[in-house]
This record gives sequence, structure tokens and C-alpha cells, in this order.
Amino acid sequence: MSIPLVLGSLWVVASAIVAMLPMQRQYAPGVALLALAPLLILWIGFAHGWLWTALGLFAFVSMYRNPLRYFWRRFRGKDT
Repeated sequence: MSIPLVLGSLWVVASAIVAMLPMQRQYAPGVALLALAPLLILWIGFAHGWLWTALGLFAFVSMYRNPLRYFWRRFRGKDT
């Protein structure tokens, strides 16, 4: 397996571990993983093609749908 796929797999495991933490302890590692994901997905895409990029993006949006929804609302000016 290539380095981007190994790191992507480790990212998924780390995200699952962070999800099991209490809410107060999820913020710092969760934000770090959220910020790291697009770079990792692009790296996987450059190494393996658009299909793997699409699968990685789908997994990312699936795992982080609530924080992404929150940031999307804030971006659009809806403060809720």
C-alpha cells in the first residue's frame, strides 16, 4: 500500500478514536483532523486518481457531517 493510503487509514482510525472521547476532549484533535483531511484527500487523489479522491471525500463528509454543517451555516451567515 502507498504512503497516502496508509496515512488515510490512520486518519480514519484516529477520527474514530476521537469520536469516542468525551465532547470536551474532542475539540482540539477533531479540529486538527478536520484541517488535515483535505490535504490528505488531495494527496491520495494525486497518487491514485479521481475515484479514490471521490471515495475519500465521501468518507470525510460522512464522518464530519455535523461540523461541516455547522461551518457551512456560519459561512452563510446563519449563526445557529
